[in-house]
Amino acid sequence: MPPEILTKRLRLDDLTADDAHALFTYRSHPEVTRFQGWCPAAVEDAGAFIARNATKPFNEHDSWYQLAIRAADTGALIGDFGVHFIGDDGQQAEIGFTIDPASQRQGLGSEAVTAVLDHLFTTLRKHRVYASVDPRNEASMALLKKVGMRQEAHFRESLFWKGEWVDDVVFALLRSEWRA
Repeated sequence: MPPEILTKRLRLDDLTADDAHALFTYRSHPEVTRFQGWCPAAVEDAGAFIARNATKPFNEHDSWYQLAIRAADTGALIGDFGVHFIGDDGQQAEIGFTIDPASQRQGLGSEAVTAVLDHLFTTLRKHRVYASVDPRNEASMALLKKVGMRQEAHFRESLFWKGEWVDDVVFALLRSEWRA
């Protein structure tokens, strides 16, 4: 079972079939698709993604799991949060997050990232968590810095992405640095 992670304004839990329309709506928005690898072409694609996600256990090595980010007061889906559990030893995770443009610039992304980092370090006892971001995604870069992640690398034109060579910036944090 995936965790239910609660914050003052958010609830992170499992995506459900009822989330397909909202997931499709913000994941197909041009501001979002620019930096996302997965962009559904139809509501049915979002539904299939949710169905596949439901078959995976949370915290399974070498797998991605997508959590819903919901408004705590209404339960409305306002984003999603991916956790990639790295390797066989289970000591590292990669994170990625998407917030509906209508819910951006309210601090909800940093609230979600902080809550998931706390769960990964405190409950699951991960050693290291990292995120990979296109440096043109200035909002995500600022968010990762705000929550205490440090930039470890800037790889120049290291990914061929959507028809062009792009840079990749890696941010990371160790459990020993969390809340230090």
